[in-house]
Amino acid sequence: MSAADVRDAARRENFPVASRLLPRGYRRDLMAVYGFARYVDDAGDEADPAERPALLDAVEADLGRLYVGDVPRLPAVRALAPLVARRAVPSAPFLHLVEANRRDQVVRRYDTFAQLLGYCELSANPVGRIVLHVFGLATPERARLSDLVCSALQVIEHCQDVGEDHARGRVYLPAEDLRRFGAGEADLTAAHASPRLRRVIALQARRAATLLDEGTPLLETLRGFARTAVAGYVAGGRAQLAALERRRHDVLAGAPRARRHAVLREWVRVLKEVDGDGSRRDS
Repeated sequence: MSAADVRDAARRENFPVASRLLPRGYRRDLMAVYGFARYVDDAGDEADPAERPALLDAVEADLGRLYVGDVPRLPAVRALAPLVARRAVPSAPFLHLVEANRRDQVVRRYDTFAQLLGYCELSANPVGRIVLHVFGLATPERARLSDLVCSALQVIEHCQDVGEDHARGRVYLPAEDLRRFGAGEADLTAAHASPRLRRVIALQARRAATLLDEGTPLLETLRGFARTAVAGYVAGGRAQLAALERRRHDVLAGAPRARRHAVLREWVRVLKEVDGDGSRRDS
């Protein structure tokens, strides 16, 4: 994936990946993280299925080279070198992203929401932890709150992409919830979401909203550009939940996407919430 492709993909995300409100150094680091995550996801989703395990093994081997001081072979890993050197980002979050895509090759469905959150620990939460390192603010409590935000964003994405995921042979909606509302395979392949499937999606959206609310206090522990960046992620999640609600959770007639102005409006609202009456100023 070229740098231009990475930028185009970032624009399609639910949240601002590396806003121009941030200094160039932060934007560069965040785009390097995003480029790595996209490369790993493409290796696990888009490559020939027979080649995916070897591609993911190659990424892990290249991370090993990076962390022993050798020059990585893959551009997506090589782009991480300045970030890893400056910010002392540990290897574990990057390795977890690789492991999430390995799991996607063998685990096609999740029976419970708790199991799905276990997958989010590999597929989404590591990104938030890396972001905290980018800003030099990683602590155990911030990591815990960040995990809640990132899991929420992942669940929202799963809600949006039900049709696309099913076409790849994967279902991220908990099987027990599909059974509870009587939704079967035919509901996942229809042109429009049935009332049964919409109830399943609405339940996941409510769970994501709860996770997002529980993680939002993270913003109170941040200042300056870090607060601005993370507020954008929270705002993207809230705006996307609103888009799902407006579409009455019909995710099969085209994935509901929040428009940019809606995200920006929510971003301002989130920052105002955390700043109270404006008497506090970021450092």
